[in-house]
Amino acid sequence: MAFFLTDEQRAIRDMAKKFSVDEMLPHAAEWDEKKIFPRDVLRKAAGLGFAAIYVSPDHGGVGLSRLDAALIMEQLAYGCPSTAAFISIHNMCAWMIDAFGSQQQRKKYLPKLATMELIASYCLTESSSGSDAAALTTRAKKDNGNYLMNGSKAFVSGGGESDIYLVMCRTGGDGPKGISCMIVEKGMKGLSFGARERKMGWNSQPTTAVNFDDCRVPVENRLGDEGIGFKIAMQGLDGGRLNIGACSLGGAQFAFDTALAYVKERKQFGKRIADFQVTRFKLADMATELEAARLLLYAAAVKVEEGAHDATMAAAMAKRFATDIGFRVTNEALQLHGGYGYFKDYPIERILRDLRVHQILEGTNEIMRVVISKHLLKD
Repeated sequence: MAFFLTDEQRAIRDMAKKFSVDEMLPHAAEWDEKKIFPRDVLRKAAGLGFAAIYVSPDHGGVGLSRLDAALIMEQLAYGCPSTAAFISIHNMCAWMIDAFGSQQQRKKYLPKLATMELIASYCLTESSSGSDAAALTTRAKKDNGNYLMNGSKAFVSGGGESDIYLVMCRTGGDGPKGISCMIVEKGMKGLSFGARERKMGWNSQPTTAVNFDDCRVPVENRLGDEGIGFKIAMQGLDGGRLNIGACSLGGAQFAFDTALAYVKERKQFGKRIADFQVTRFKLADMATELEAARLLLYAAAVKVEEGAHDATMAAAMAKRFATDIGFRVTNEALQLHGGYGYFKDYPIERILRDLRVHQILEGTNEIMRVVISKHLLKD
């Protein structure tokens, strides 16, 4: 497969890059240090269409492709991987409502999600069911036209800040077919949030537990039929995995560009670091690996867009490879900076901290190998 971007795709990519460099990069270090959730910048991004990228135009989105979304996320992450990743999660939630919601739900939520007047979070993981997501225990029982929800979700990006939460909960028996998806609104009685987690990175977005104590959710807030919540969650993750891979590439590209500029200026033993063969070989490998990961990710984006039979495997391959390569390239960029790379006066250590979690969330990279091998071995 050859990827020759259209004029429109290049314009989209360049617009995202300009926004990232102008609106995100100058503030990213402060957001990280002071743990600022930049609502104003998120809404500026929404003004460019970046909050509902692959939502139908009929419902307030811009109707772009998964490849277009990957291009956008990569460029946004160039300025701040943490903030770009949150925009990715919001997009995943908006798509889930567009793809599986009723006309009433689309009309109620999507126009405001598209402007980020409403912000959305995804709630799947629990403290006792991380990689084994289908073992979740948060339960919702019908009660006079409502569901009473009880349980707790862990590691929720946007917890306490977001306005709606797409919650996977058990409405039936054990296993994936007993899971449904609910749209829970901030302010519903019985909904509460844990303390903000203290994290290694991703500090421009809050992470908390989300708790349900007889939380009353109207039946009309169920997304799709009962029993298809796990399907909704997994289909959402196909796109989420592409986007988080793209965020890794964007952050790593910034780290690479920063290191490239540094080695051209820094001198040791009477000459530029860039003039040592070991440095040149390292740069060559970093650039090659980034390009290989980028092409794999773009190919997977096309497969997910087209609904290919191996789309889920392709998304898992791209996520595993891009997030591993992104972290490795960033670590090499830090090494090229020597001791300075370890200091917060330089941006590399922040990128490293932000990218590390990409190998864990949206399905750990070990689970990505499970997904890939399961597809390869199925009859």
